Amino acid sequence: MKYERHAMILKIIEEKDIETQEELAAELRMNGMDVTQATVSRDIKELRLVKVLGKSGVYKYAAMERTDSDMSERLFRVFSDSVISMDFARNLIVIRTIVAGAQAAASAIDSMNWPEIIGCIAGDDTILVVVREDSMVPDVLKRFSKLMRQ
Repeated sequence: MKYERHAMILKIIEEKDIETQEELAAELRMNGMDVTQATVSRDIKELRLVKVLGKSGVYKYAAMERTDSDMSERLFRVFSDSVISMDFARNLIVIRTIVAGAQAAASAIDSMNWPEIIGCIAGDDTILVVVREDSMVPDVLKRFSKLMRQ
């Protein structure tokens, strides 16, 4: 639930200029998530959201740029604890996870912001990762495997 909420928060702030915690809580509620302001406040801290000056001249929430070295240890753990197996076909990687683990693991993948990955789609226990080019798949698989060993 928490990882789904975090993924939804990141999606919302990417699509809309959200200025306050109350606005963010309202957006989450409109998306079917029952949250309190205290929960939203904790989520903002955990996601390391910052206020940045938007194009419209008002401050809005945004995700800090994350690199491999400063990504939350928790996301590494979620990924490594959830993934059961990986396989690929051309530029598509299919990741099997524990039941109900795919969305949290996909959120971890998305937060890595690897330029080789165009995006991913998560079901209940399966993630489809779309890699930019076939030639990049072996490197992405190697990096995923490395994360699983941490």
